[in-house]
Amino acid sequence: MSEEAGDAMDLVLEQWRRERPDLDLSALGVFGRIARLTRVVEAAVEEVFERHGLRQGEFDVLSALRRTGPPYTMIPSELSAALMMSRAGMTNRLDRLEAAGLVERSLDPADRRSFRIALTARGREVIDETLTEHAANLARISAGLDREDAATLTRIVRGLLDTLA
Repeated sequence: MSEEAGDAMDLVLEQWRRERPDLDLSALGVFGRIARLTRVVEAAVEEVFERHGLRQGEFDVLSALRRTGPPYTMIPSELSAALMMSRAGMTNRLDRLEAAGLVERSLDPADRRSFRIALTARGREVIDETLTEHAANLARISAGLDREDAATLTRIVRGLLDTLA
């Protein structure tokens, strides 16, 4: 839909302007569209993950391990910090991934009170296949943006996140 033709959010804003002309609701349009975009992208991303037997959080764990390079190993506290989540939540993800044979736990030789989490050969295969499809999916989703628009959007979103974090 072209910008001139408007979208569903334009109708919502028009209705609110009629009912509450005293309010500046321009931010509602921005964040309403971001929320809708998020839902559309999340659904498309989840489809890819589901085809590979993963949930978003499991993909995140496998990705974090894969990005570290050989031997693709981290301790749970490093994973929790990298993914900005609680250790309890991390334990649940690790349990599911270990049961699926995608990661393995072993005692940390440097600290016997801790474990090391390593990507298995099957885990590496799954994350590489999933990431390949995920990257192609995101490229398809963002195909409507040229390089300049993508850079502008990145700058704007990064700036907004910086002010909120």
